[in-house]
Amino acid sequence: MKPSDKLIQMIREQQIRPVPRWRFTLKNLLLWAAFAVAALLGALAFSVVLFAIQQTDFQVISHLSHSRLELFLGLLPFFWIALLIVFLLVAIYSIQHSPKGYKLTLARLVGYSAALSILLGALFFIAGGAQRLEQAFAVNVSLYESVQEKKARLWSMPEEGYLSGEIQQTSIGSFELEDFEGKTWTVGYEGAFIPPVVLLERGEKVKLLGKMDGPGRFEASEVRPWGGMERKGRRGSGLGSER
Repeated sequence: MKPSDKLIQMIREQQIRPVPRWRFTLKNLLLWAAFAVAALLGALAFSVVLFAIQQTDFQVISHLSHSRLELFLGLLPFFWIALLIVFLLVAIYSIQHSPKGYKLTLARLVGYSAALSILLGALFFIAGGAQRLEQAFAVNVSLYESVQEKKARLWSMPEEGYLSGEIQQTSIGSFELEDFEGKTWTVGYEGAFIPPVVLLERGEKVKLLGKMDGPGRFEASEVRPWGGMERKGRRGSGLGSER
């Protein structure tokens, strides 16, 4: 018996039927859809990681007496980093199992997936979406510690010379500040460096460098905007807007 006849006989005996074409088409569509969703979600996660890095004052970390590594690890958004890794793995798996995915090396798969997430994530971050996403997550997920909460913890060490909060009232050479734990401080700022973006007005959130000058008193050597050196119109990203 010829090999071809044997093959035909085996097909008949095992009742093998051809797989419909629509199944392959559906599988490919699902794989590409999974890749697109994973790349998009990875981009969102990466944008929040960028936002966390932008909000971290590495110059301050380098001057603290605590372990720099300990503080740095405490400020990293591990939740979003983990999501970024998961979505990258899903995207890589989706491409790898696509019709021509076998032609790509693992390095290229990782590179293409990461590059797409980084590009989209950077655009989302520039548009301001990362901050809104992170704040929405902080409001709706009770167990989640937001970037701003991590930041407030770093800037709530007056004994170390770091204080932050909201200005309650101002006077010549000093102002009253309510920190993020509800304690009121009298802050002197004569001779302090104050960038033009800081107006020292009621309701403004600031972070201070300086030293304690007794119980409830703080002498500032530098007054910085809470949200970074951005335009005043983009203020309002402090803790009060998150919870």
